Amino acid sequence: MFSPALLREIRARFAHVEACPLTGPRIFFENAGGALTLNAVVDTSARYAAIPDNQGRDNPASAALGRIISQARDDVRRFFNAPGGAVIVGESGTELLFRLVRDACLGAAPGPVLGSSVEHPASRSACTRWAAASGRDYLLVPHDDATGRVTPEAYAAQVAPETAVVTILHTSPVTGMSMDLPAIAAAVRDVAPGAFILVDGIQHASHGGIDVAAAGVDGYVISPYKVFSRHGYGVAWASDRLTALAHDALVGGPAGAWELGTRDTGAYATMSDVVAYFDWLGAQVSDAGEPRARIEAAGRAIHAHETALTQMMLHGSDNLPGLADLPGAEVIGGAGNPAREGLVCFRVAGRASAEIVQHLGAHGIRVHIRKNDHYSGNILGPLGLSDAVRVSLCHYNSPDEVRAFLTAMQSL
Repeated sequence: MFSPALLREIRARFAHVEACPLTGPRIFFENAGGALTLNAVVDTSARYAAIPDNQGRDNPASAALGRIISQARDDVRRFFNAPGGAVIVGESGTELLFRLVRDACLGAAPGPVLGSSVEHPASRSACTRWAAASGRDYLLVPHDDATGRVTPEAYAAQVAPETAVVTILHTSPVTGMSMDLPAIAAAVRDVAPGAFILVDGIQHASHGGIDVAAAGVDGYVISPYKVFSRHGYGVAWASDRLTALAHDALVGGPAGAWELGTRDTGAYATMSDVVAYFDWLGAQVSDAGEPRARIEAAGRAIHAHETALTQMMLHGSDNLPGLADLPGAEVIGGAGNPAREGLVCFRVAGRASAEIVQHLGAHGIRVHIRKNDHYSGNILGPLGLSDAVRVSLCHYNSPDEVRAFLTAMQSL
């Protein structure tokens, strides 16, 4: 866990850590719905929103904007550990998942599309649409209800040599469980080496540890507002071979271009702020000399801090019982699941989840309800649950905030 001094430094770099600008003091445990924003991102957004120039003009301001975009693409590649390929800014993470799935389905060799039942509707909906439009079967690998995960073995049992497109969820926004991305991708490649593998990394990104080179995938998508930036754009990386497929582009435009129209330079610049923050944090927790090594060190430290907080939440602190010890409480995915990343989803028998959310809100603790709907029904439905409470942490959350949560739960 971070030292108190370092945690204070970390928290000082984010906006609205202790208070909502609309409602006043609160503890923010709704990070899976959108993480806190770096102060640097707020400043950068305002600065670039005021610049009237566009890219591609013959003037110094335009050239400067071009350099900022180029630098941001390099920063994102470093963050993803992505050799080559294209960095794409789009409308949102969901929109980019649709675009990558569409282009893979329309451009790949004949064969089915393979995904899993644990995935968010962003990728499942895209595959449903574009598999049908391209005349392909769409197959789902079943996840394990007890753990909230899908395994490499489960993918291996379903993949075939002719499988053309594969989607993988890196971390579930409902259970908080991460998948073994490199092992799943390797299981696919062993049988279908030519398949296009696309990853939904939207929930995973804030917890660190993205490495597309090690995973050997063709596409990786994130939503910056869930990784300390702002709303209004998404970021994806596409491999060289995915970029070589036909996709929407202006006739006569640059080869391999993915983006349509003039982009927001501020979006790119704020991603550089995010990567710089991971670099800074890595320097506080390690002696690493290279930027990528510092980013990796930051990811490990984030994971360790968040694991300590979720263990407190599950098993208690001092004289406060944890969720696993509360009568009638059920932790989705199991209280002892080692795949958990900064998120606890639970139910209490005899209590409506909405009532629990409201109770915690009255105690200044912001959490969220997940319902058996098109977003979370794939997880909650097989468990026979109509709803659950999601408590999502990030590395700037503190032990005192977890104790306040446990105190409020005990009073309930």
